[in-house]
Amino acid sequence: MSNPTARPVATVAVIGAGPVGLAAAAHLVERGLTPIVLEAGEGPADAIRQWGHVRLFSPWRFDIDSAAKRLLEAQGWTGPDPDGLPTGHELIDAYLAPLAKAPEIAPHLRYGTRVVAVSRLGVDKTCTIGREGRPYLVRTRSAAGEWDDLVVDAVIDASGTWGRRNPLGAHGLAAPGEDDAAAWAAGPLPDVLGAERDRFAGKRVLVVGMGHSAANTLLNLAALAEQEPGTAVTWAIRGDSPTRLYGGGSADALPARGTIGTRLRGLVEAGAIELVTGFTIDRFEPQADGSVVVAGNVGGVERTIAADQVAAATGFRPDLEMLREIRLELDAIVEAPAKLAPLIDPNFHSCGTVPPHGEADLAQPDEGFYLVGMKSYGRAPTFLLATGYEQVRSIAAALAGDREAADKVELELPETGVCSSSRSLDATSIAEAGEAGGCCGTAAKVEPELVAISSRGLATGVLHGHSGERRELPQLKETGGCCG
Repeated sequence: MSNPTARPVATVAVIGAGPVGLAAAAHLVERGLTPIVLEAGEGPADAIRQWGHVRLFSPWRFDIDSAAKRLLEAQGWTGPDPDGLPTGHELIDAYLAPLAKAPEIAPHLRYGTRVVAVSRLGVDKTCTIGREGRPYLVRTRSAAGEWDDLVVDAVIDASGTWGRRNPLGAHGLAAPGEDDAAAWAAGPLPDVLGAERDRFAGKRVLVVGMGHSAANTLLNLAALAEQEPGTAVTWAIRGDSPTRLYGGGSADALPARGTIGTRLRGLVEAGAIELVTGFTIDRFEPQADGSVVVAGNVGGVERTIAADQVAAATGFRPDLEMLREIRLELDAIVEAPAKLAPLIDPNFHSCGTVPPHGEADLAQPDEGFYLVGMKSYGRAPTFLLATGYEQVRSIAAALAGDREAADKVELELPETGVCSSSRSLDATSIAEAGEAGGCCGTAAKVEPELVAISSRGLATGVLHGHSGERRELPQLKETGGCCG
């Protein structure tokens, strides 16, 4: 599966115009290939716009792809301060929007175009004879409802996972009464201190989940509660301890991220946030006033939590329906490419123990088709934006016939504190690192602007370079990356 196609490649469909999709386009253009970028939204990075108020924990120097930077600088673009921390809106306005408007990229962008299916031209999934070497048919539907079939030589699916939330209920299933459209359903990253302030001020708010989406919302809610009396914040997790999210504190090479856990821990210990551990949700009972009673259990004992708003920070999963006619080799656990899955399985790995990987690890039985970016990680929460950039660099090289460059996968970046293997598996080390930060024993004034981002939505950051050795680590308990 390491041979990208059985014929020369000229055109490549790129599904999604987010950071990784646009980076793929930049690398393809640089290699002399023609990208056709299909974006369901009306502008670049439409999903990021939906959480644009959130500030990333990684500075600009880790947020910009190398080929995209070369393309932009050739046109006189001056990049932001490499040590600055952009919000989602700033990531788009200062980097992704200019990239999308670049003359090398803009003619190949199609907005308002949703991909509904991908197949090999002229055959269905069951046909083997004569399958290899066939081009791909990408079926799309416009916002106006118009259908179109696009024929290309290869496909890079960078559509992400933002629109496919994991359910709040136990067993991986939506609980009875769970409704994303309900008045009490606040979504994964609500703008608590901005556009949606009135929705949360003076209300009872339940946050469910244990990733950076949850941390973002919790810290902003704590800031709101200081300003708006009556705002009550409850945090529910399935695991027995929030230690993993408290993280590496001052030991984190990204200081903005290191403060997240220590601040959150301080607020919990001070009582500003009520923490409920070991909580699994069985059902939602909507009330006449628009609120909801969340019924579940803790250790087999029924527990109910009344809330006016529920923030679902339980992560995302990939949309595989549109790929039913593609021959995919996916891991049964995390729904990631089979070769990649052992490197990212959250039962064994945190983001810092994931080695760099490229085309050879992402290739599928249908040659020339790739899942990249967040979607390539399936249900695993360990994706980092810099990893996606390296994925598409390697794939573009392979599609252009440069096998040597495709196989030379490198990503040497600084140690990432909480994401390093030693800390991800050692709760004592995490706790000690958090205490070393010096702020976890007080509920001091909460800064309203959080430097965090969903670890399952479009996580960004840095990845420490590894040798690529695949090794199994001791299995994490429920407080690990996938079950918290």
